[in-house]
Amino acid sequence: MRKEDCYLLGKITRRHGLAGNVILKLDTDQPELYNKLESIFVEINGLLVPFFIVKSAWSKNDALNIAFKNSSEALVDQSLGKDVYLPLASLPKLTGKQFYYHEIIGFDILDENDKECGVIRSVNDQTAQNYFVTNLDGKEVVIPIIKDWILEVNREERFIKMQLPEGLIDVFLVSSKKDE
Repeated sequence: MRKEDCYLLGKITRRHGLAGNVILKLDTDQPELYNKLESIFVEINGLLVPFFIVKSAWSKNDALNIAFKNSSEALVDQSLGKDVYLPLASLPKLTGKQFYYHEIIGFDILDENDKECGVIRSVNDQTAQNYFVTNLDGKEVVIPIIKDWILEVNREERFIKMQLPEGLIDVFLVSSKKDE
């Protein structure tokens, strides 16, 4: 399995008990979708290695206590602190104005008048307010991801239409001109 064909599910954070169980901290808004995991891919030395699950139970709202098939001390040691992935194909399809961050990379952001506001290069979800990082005429533009601002997500034509506050885009373009 190639990493680019997968998405990050979470991280194995620690051991649990003496029976070879580990805690998998999920990085998701919908942990309930992962009640019945049969296998996961653990990144070890840059490779995705399949681990098969024989038992899992919720430890917290966003953490699973899991037991691996053929678990051993060495297997548990290998998995500790490692990122966990699942195939992109296992994600349910989203429709309407919902989207996965990985699927909209390269989409255009348009305002309500169809004016170009940048091409999405990445999404920052490491802050309290998630935002698109876009490129507009060689300048980096940051656009907050606010549900009420999103008017349309067009997967076929690869754009997201948003109702942006007046002057938001200009802030990035004007400040860039001062730097020149």
